[in-house]
Amino acid sequence: MTPWMIYGANGYTGELIAREAARRGHRPIIAGRNAEALDRLARELNLEARVFPVEQPHLADVGLVLHCAGPFSKTSAPMVDACLRGSVHYLDITGEISVFEAIMARSAEAVRAGVTLLPGVGFDVVPTDCIAATLAHRLPGATHLELAFSSRRGGLSPGTLKTMIEGIGEGGAVRRDGKIVRVPFAWDVREIPFATGSRTAMTIPWGDVSTAFHTTGIPNIRVYSASSPKGIRRARLIMRAAPLLGMRPIRSLLQKLAGRRKGPDEKARERGWIDLWGRASDGANEVTMTMTAPEAYTFTMLSALTAVESVLSSPLRAGSFTPARYFGADFAATIVARADAMRRPPRSE
Repeated sequence: MTPWMIYGANGYTGELIAREAARRGHRPIIAGRNAEALDRLARELNLEARVFPVEQPHLADVGLVLHCAGPFSKTSAPMVDACLRGSVHYLDITGEISVFEAIMARSAEAVRAGVTLLPGVGFDVVPTDCIAATLAHRLPGATHLELAFSSRRGGLSPGTLKTMIEGIGEGGAVRRDGKIVRVPFAWDVREIPFATGSRTAMTIPWGDVSTAFHTTGIPNIRVYSASSPKGIRRARLIMRAAPLLGMRPIRSLLQKLAGRRKGPDEKARERGWIDLWGRASDGANEVTMTMTAPEAYTFTMLSALTAVESVLSSPLRAGSFTPARYFGADFAATIVARADAMRRPPRSE
């Protein structure tokens, strides 16, 4: 297989992916800023390690980078620049609207460089992107799309928290008549009929506000996250302080505190799951869909590594892609099936 790299392998999600890659027999180069953590992981997994800041990528002899170091609004652009210069395929696990929009806008550059730019190959946004593609296929001409998810018994990694803090001053977002529009956080609240039961949910600035449009062309999109009424009230109160929390010194302090947090342990990942729901409508007709997926970090580990394997083993497709546009609407279902197979105990002979 073409040599490839995990940048941010010393982070929570990057390390999960590196360990699963090694378990499958892959030999990725692991990279990042933290020399001590990378050296320890490289010795344990018997992998090559490279230490460099994202602003000065060292991609010699690398055919693909899986970028796992957020906040991606800060780290994505220099890595994409380096990949385009070096004709290196770029994948990441972002969920940030601005990053998706920036990468989608560089498709012509990617075609000229002969590389694939494929952001969001993790939980943000593979399952919802595949639901969006399926619903658009079932209802051609749909004008409105709603997507929702509910994370059960999971947790947040330091990197995820840092990314959330980075965008805290921006509020919410929806897509209206094809354009991304800023709205207050928790702007709309409604009941979502997930497969496991109805839950209250609020609009959030999830990556599908960008990607679902590029996947389906549907011009009006909202994304919801389940929360208790108390949680929604708390979120709205916190967002009243968004201008203050968005100030750089305070944001830096919050991110430093977030860095001390540990992500969910193995038992939490095994117990957790995600409920997903989607609805597309054209004003007269509607179609809906539900899905249940593994816990977010487990899903990301499996989908990101499967995406790497697919890109490296498939004929070249140059340009910028969303997950469902590159892999098809069934991609999420294949990840769910792989996770289910891993959970099953081996059959006795």
